[in-house]
Parts: sequence; C-alpha cells; structure tokens
Amino acid sequence: QVQLVESGGGLVQAGGSLRLSCAASGSIFSINVMGWYRQAPGKQRELVARITSGDSTNYADSVKGRFTISRDNAKNTVYLQMNSLKPEDTAVYYCNADVINVRGWAPSLYWGQGTQVTVSS
Repeated sequence: QVQLVESGGGLVQAGGSLRLSCAASGSIFSINVMGWYRQAPGKQRELVARITSGDSTNYADSVKGRFTISRDNAKNTVYLQMNSLKPEDTAVYYCNADVINVRGWAPSLYWGQGTQVTVSS
C-alpha cells in the first residue's frame, strides 16, 4: 500500500502565494506521473497540473503562468507552487501518484486525502 500526505493548504488573500507538498510513502518501486487536482463545492474534480518522472509538465489553462509543479524523486514528493492566487482557486486540492509497487508490476493510482485552499477577495 501507498500513502499520500498533502500539506501546505490554508487561507490566503487574493494575490498571495501558497506552496503545497505531497509526500508518498509505503510500497514504492517507482512513480510515473504525479499530479494535483482540485474540487470546488458543487463542481467536478479537475486537473490542475501533472508531472512525469522525466519532469514533463502540463497545466490547466486557468493556472498557466501562475502555478508551477515540481517533484523530488529521491523524496517521492510533488510540489505545487501557487502564485497570484484568485478567489476562484478556492477548492480542496488533491494529489495523486501513478505508482509501481514492485518491479515488473503494472502501476496503481493512489490519491491523497486533500488539503483545503481558500483565497479571500
């Protein structure tokens, strides 16, 4: 099994910054893609950003130029630096990871428990 633990959420004023972290632990041989998603009240969960093991990234149009995803493979950790935050960024942010538990196994997808980000106007 694998656990993903997010941290770094909180309350910030519009225009401010936050940095989210998500650390994976447990039965891990390697991790392919790691990503951040968010879900606002009454809305579906949506992709924010994702990063491959080779550091290729892609972002939702709504966060391009403001958010930066990165990862530390030695620590099995993914980060999301969020700048110029807007009230519409308010949501619960979830990380996920596509994990190979044992060499030769197919990857399995794991999710964190979520961390609240609230941006006040």
